[in-house]
Amino acid sequence: MKTWTFFFSDAFDLHPETVDEHGALNISLLTDLPLFIDPFLLFYSSDPRYRKLHDQIIDYLRCLKDRSERGGVSRGQLKALYTFSEVKQNWLGFSATGNRGRGLGAAFATSLNENLVQVFADFGHEQITQSPHLEKLCLIDEGVGRDMISDFTTNLIKDFLLEYTQAFATRYLRPSQVRTFSVARTVFDRDHAVWHQKEYVLPLYQDDFIILTPSNMLTKDKTWINRADMFRRFREIQEATDDEVLREQLNEYFKRQIPAGRSITDAEERAINARAFRLFPKLCDYYIRRKEESGREAISESRDRVNWVEELCAQVMELVILLKQKTRFYDLTISSKEETEKRILYLKDVIENKGGHRFFYVRGEPLRREEDLHRLFRMTWFDSPVKVSAEVNDGRGPVDFQVTGGPRDTTLVEFKLASNRRLAANLVSQLETYKKASSAQRGFKVIVYFTEAEGKRVQEILKDLKMEGDPYIVLIDARSDNKASGSRM
Repeated sequence: MKTWTFFFSDAFDLHPETVDEHGALNISLLTDLPLFIDPFLLFYSSDPRYRKLHDQIIDYLRCLKDRSERGGVSRGQLKALYTFSEVKQNWLGFSATGNRGRGLGAAFATSLNENLVQVFADFGHEQITQSPHLEKLCLIDEGVGRDMISDFTTNLIKDFLLEYTQAFATRYLRPSQVRTFSVARTVFDRDHAVWHQKEYVLPLYQDDFIILTPSNMLTKDKTWINRADMFRRFREIQEATDDEVLREQLNEYFKRQIPAGRSITDAEERAINARAFRLFPKLCDYYIRRKEESGREAISESRDRVNWVEELCAQVMELVILLKQKTRFYDLTISSKEETEKRILYLKDVIENKGGHRFFYVRGEPLRREEDLHRLFRMTWFDSPVKVSAEVNDGRGPVDFQVTGGPRDTTLVEFKLASNRRLAANLVSQLETYKKASSAQRGFKVIVYFTEAEGKRVQEILKDLKMEGDPYIVLIDARSDNKASGSRM
């Protein structure tokens, strides 16, 4: 019988299908899931409630733009209207442990205000696209990414999400499982440009509330309208431009930037294109129009990405069960160094000899991102007497995991993929730097490889660095082509 709380349904003694039937994501209560709300999915939805939410977001931005154009925005107004805390209670985002993020601070506020008034002066009055889009304001500045767009969107539709969660809570949860919470900044008064609080009956977890999010609002990795995609499509956007004046301006611009007969580097080309988008912001509209025209792909792609994350979570649960059944992974009560080492070795044994390698593959493809490995490791290590912190930063950069058994008992862990191009440099310097910065007593490096060639590469690197046999370096063979077929049993 389970003794742990992994998902929302576990904590509230519900069948997972109950959450699914409500249309909500069954969130993990151990760590944020790497998903976020994409405002384009609200715009393109067939659900009139979602389209209304998108209209509300655009109306809020129009309100901000109007105030800026009438008399400018003071520092206090920037803070009150543009900055928001992360809505940590939805357990979505990019934190590898827990559910705390950075939120939207002064840099985001300043960037959004400048783009709204200076770069995209026609916001709300576009002639090329079907609708204004929040994401448009984040296409120019590299520092405004997917998490900021999601945080902003989540805050602007927070009342809907809380009402949605309240409807679930009042229907399916017992009185002892809920509490009435007064939540700040949920209802916007446009006439006075102020946010008001409102009361909701919500699921109670660890003296805080939980917010459920409809799965069909969510995506992974990137919003449908995003800066990187726009830059990749620069030539395509240029060719799709039906504005003859703009075409001529672009031709003259490129003639000045690129002298005849001179070749340019990829970096120079990216810089030239970046300036073009800023000088001719109408190009962003042509890009957005093409994304609007292919909106059906956004729906199917986001659904596939959400399913991928759900499959990864299900596989983590299977790995947890395997570790519990086949090892003493969850019975250790020793020092941080010994516990960390034993758990790493138990994990290695299960992956290499007991069929656990398959949990590092989703739909037959290996986990090729280190952040996914970190999340998987953290989700397996949820029932430990020692404190496990992720992405700890003591002044010299973040370390993947810090395991603390007491004031003078700290162990660091770095997970690396064998395919990492900077693996050799990281092996030499990274953990030693972190150990000095944090006064940690020791640190392990765990390297995971998925092919024979990757395994050989790691061995060659270790030989060159004279690190063969280092007890603090652990290699994990997650190959699928050298495991017995019976390992699934």
